[in-house]
Amino acid sequence: MNAMIPTLTLAAALALPASAMAQDKAPALKGHDPVAYFVDGRPVKGAPSIAYEFDDSRYHFSKPKHRELFAADPDRYAPQFAGLCTVGMSMGMKAEADPNVWKIVDGKLYVFSSVRAREKADKDPSLLAKAHRAFRSQ
Repeated sequence: MNAMIPTLTLAAALALPASAMAQDKAPALKGHDPVAYFVDGRPVKGAPSIAYEFDDSRYHFSKPKHRELFAADPDRYAPQFAGLCTVGMSMGMKAEADPNVWKIVDGKLYVFSSVRAREKADKDPSLLAKAHRAFRSQ
């Protein structure tokens, strides 16, 4: 009987819709609204009740209008590298980013693990291209 419990649990998990499973994951950008970086010019915490799923991530928004903008063009607003640290990605590493350390370059949102990491990218803009190449090769 006990051997059946893990099997039943797995079967139940597989039967759940992807949206139900995404709710169990931590939100992208640690719950910050990706559209706010562009519209408000700063990170703003989003609300779990105003959410949208894109690219295996769940995003929270501070306003329904931001959710609508994101849903209409998620590639425009979603952070690069699935929200991982840009400098870490340039070195082929998946490092957690701090959503309060960010910059927008050529209309794309980049987040960093620290102010020092962002300063490194500021001093060496080639790190962005390196990060893109590393992310594509994964």
